[in-house]
Amino acid sequence: MTKLEARSMRKAKDKYVIGIDFGTDSVRSVLVSTRGDYIGDAVHYYTRWKDGKYCDPSASRFRQHPLDYLEGLSETTTRVLSDAGMEIRNDVVAISVDTTGSTPVAVNRKGTPLALTEGFEENPNAMFILWKDHTAVQEADEINELASKWEIDYTKYVGGVYSSEWFWAKILHTIRSDSKVSEAAWSWVEHCDWIPFELTGGTDVTKMKRSRCAAGHKAMWHEDFDGLPAQDFLSALDPLLNGIRERLFRDTYTADQPVGTLSKKWAEKLGLRDDVVVGVGAFDAHMGAVGGEIEPYHLSKVMGTSTCDMLIAPAYDLEGRLIKGICGQVDGSIIPGMMGLEAGQSAFGDVYAWFRDILLWPVQNSNVLDNQTRQKLVDEINQSLIQNLEKAASENRTPDSENYITALDWLNGRRTPDANQRLTSAIEGINLGTTTPDLYRALVESTCFGAKAIVDRFIEEGIPIKGIIGMGGVAKKSAYVMQMMSDVLNMPIRIVKSEQTCAMGAAMFAATAAGIFPNVEEAAKAMGSGFEKTYEPNPAMTGFYQKKYKRYISLAEMTEKRIMANK
Repeated sequence: MTKLEARSMRKAKDKYVIGIDFGTDSVRSVLVSTRGDYIGDAVHYYTRWKDGKYCDPSASRFRQHPLDYLEGLSETTTRVLSDAGMEIRNDVVAISVDTTGSTPVAVNRKGTPLALTEGFEENPNAMFILWKDHTAVQEADEINELASKWEIDYTKYVGGVYSSEWFWAKILHTIRSDSKVSEAAWSWVEHCDWIPFELTGGTDVTKMKRSRCAAGHKAMWHEDFDGLPAQDFLSALDPLLNGIRERLFRDTYTADQPVGTLSKKWAEKLGLRDDVVVGVGAFDAHMGAVGGEIEPYHLSKVMGTSTCDMLIAPAYDLEGRLIKGICGQVDGSIIPGMMGLEAGQSAFGDVYAWFRDILLWPVQNSNVLDNQTRQKLVDEINQSLIQNLEKAASENRTPDSENYITALDWLNGRRTPDANQRLTSAIEGINLGTTTPDLYRALVESTCFGAKAIVDRFIEEGIPIKGIIGMGGVAKKSAYVMQMMSDVLNMPIRIVKSEQTCAMGAAMFAATAAGIFPNVEEAAKAMGSGFEKTYEPNPAMTGFYQKKYKRYISLAEMTEKRIMANK
């Protein structure tokens, strides 16, 4: 068979889809066949975000310019298609996207983010408010206080605690802080809803298809409420919210549904046909759970800068039950037809990165080296520092449950159980003999203990955890962290083979939205990559960590009590 004949057969048999994953630092596009063949990927690091623009970490303000998203979308998609060749480009049938969340933005009536309109180009309040932005802590407190007194508890399907990381708290904080944005904002949209709207040429925000995933977990949307919280509740929060409900949405859509097809503008820009289907968007971890072949009652942990822990269960199993302290239970938010439950940690890999940056400070601020040499040295150390710390931390261990450093993982607040973004970290047990690897080990333990607190909450609430599925950068790169996680949880952890589970999940939903598969479960079976390894708990360590976990809980209770007494 000649190459030409082989290409002709492939063209006749194969269809291709693109999954686009908008992460915290970058966007990645993957191109795969609907039979599961991985063709390629391309990544783009957000230019403005990389330069630190529009953010103020000391104030927990993290904003992203929509141009970073649009440039990344165009650059990665055209590059992965160019690398694949024309014969594949012509057989692309669908695109779906996942994004971080809750990451909302103020828009005009056309659905255009205000930062893309005249006069708002450099205004951080007119940009996307990233998931990790915690400027709305006070507003979240007000939502929780009012919900606890209202005749309907609008927080009951989001774990009973509303977070500053979510939709309504961010909107309220922004319109209070910036009158110009408040006056110009016709509506508000999530990042995962805006990208499909943009790709399909949307010009009327009232016709935007809103993600069930985003609305249910972050905006207190539920069928029992006839959609979003009632206008009188919103107005009671602040009169600035008067009339906002009717400018938002009532209906939501699961990610297996199509939004439409590529607009001519985007078809030409990407070099694709304008009949390419665009699917409804969703959050990265939700699509990542599908890309990681989630199973009922198996906790799928997407482990990166933070974690998002996903679980699915038959809807009838949770009928009439409310799970406290998590990030919501939403019908169809992960797998259509199944109840989706979400939890997670506000900082995970970010904890390790923070410690790395602390250690790098003397080098970064050295006056001995010229700028170029100093940067080369920083880059070199940066590449190997964590690996060297892990190696040192794993050697010469003499665990002593009574005299050992204990740390909390709350460097960016606590997402679950029981969201509280006012919380900060603490470390106890340091003495003059404490070493750098000792501190790193304690920080890794803290993130594993935070994961255990989530597992324990599910179990306490009657939700069994039958297994753990690990995915994301930390899961793939750090055997040290994963083995410790297995020891702390006293459970095996299966690691997904795919490097790009979120983008792969988006690709699976794209194939489903295009009608290639009857449901996303079939898409996952056909396109999934399986698992590459399993970490088993070490019996010699599980007992030690059970004792140490009690110290973590004791430190957590004391620290939270002190912080909240002084808020």
